[in-house]
This record gives sequence, structure tokens and C-alpha cells, in this order.
Amino acid sequence: MEACSKAKFQRYGSRKVGLLLDLVRGKNVQYAENVVNFSGLRCSDLVQKTIHSAASNLQVKSGKKLDFSKVYIKEAYANIGPMKHLKRVQPGPQGRAMPYKKSVCHLTVIVSDEKKGGLK
Repeated sequence: MEACSKAKFQRYGSRKVGLLLDLVRGKNVQYAENVVNFSGLRCSDLVQKTIHSAASNLQVKSGKKLDFSKVYIKEAYANIGPMKHLKRVQPGPQGRAMPYKKSVCHLTVIVSDEKKGGLK
């Protein structure tokens, strides 16, 4: 059985979140929460909450209490979100405006209670 959790429009870069997701993809939820907790990255709270939410969704879906050491992260990825709403302007030389865009990402985590052959 599978369950999904999404965190949309988060104010982190998708590449930086993806680096943390590469560490936990394919691992069990209990191990993944420990790794994310001690990673030291700013986006670790977001990733930890999304992983825990996906595991809790699986627990509700199955209707029984699950051991998180036997629930595995099947897929975890971060996509680029829209940047049209977070355009900002920084002052430039001679009164000019220098625009820049703030990045947004969509995070998706899918967990499963069965271990596939390719996962460790």
C-alpha cells in the first residue's frame, strides 16, 4: 500500500531540497527522519514534516498502527514552482532597478509499507 504527501509553494530552491532527498530515498522512515534531523540544512524541517506526514497518511490509510522502521520511502522529489509572484527589485547604480526572482519548490514524498527488491 502507498501513501503520498505534498508540500507546495515552499520557499526553498528545488536543487537544495533535492540534495537532502537523495540521502533518504529508498530508506525506511525512521532512518530518514534521523538523517534529515542531523543534516544541518535549512530545508530539513520541511523535508522531515513531509516525510512524517506521508507515513502518517499511510497509517490512516491502512487503519492500523505501523512501525515506521518498516515503512520505506518509495519516491521523493522536488520540482520547481512558479516564480511569477515572487519577483523582487534591488536598487542598482544610477537609480536603476535590478530585478531578481525568489525560488519556490513543490516537494512530493511517496511511502510504501513493502520493500522492493532494488531498495536497501
